[in-house]
Amino acid sequence: MADANKGVVTVRLIKSFEYRTFKNVVLKNIDFAQTTVGDLKKQIQHETATGTGMRPFRTVEYDTLKIYTKAHGSKTNNLIVNLDRDDWVLKNDADMLDYCGIANETELSYFNRAAFEEFKKNPEVKW
Repeated sequence: MADANKGVVTVRLIKSFEYRTFKNVVLKNIDFAQTTVGDLKKQIQHETATGTGMRPFRTVEYDTLKIYTKAHGSKTNNLIVNLDRDDWVLKNDADMLDYCGIANETELSYFNRAAFEEFKKNPEVKW
């Protein structure tokens, strides 16, 4: 029997909002009841620092995690970040993931908050 408190989280590591430059990082066997937001950020940063094909994504100062979509929920029109639902920003690094509503197959976006706020002012995609 699978542990209900553990599962998979997909993180969109966003380098550029305008050009939709991102890379998915799939984290498996995350314990939602025992992992804090800060722990998850450290795990993502470790994957970015050591993962194959991650070199272009090491130049961004990532500081904000936001829920993109929850399992079996509706998705936003933007392909990399949820521009709505400001309440889905994970603000407290000490919060446990399950407290934040993160469960198996939740998708998150990880990005630089200043770049995100600038993009929200004029959410135009460039090619």
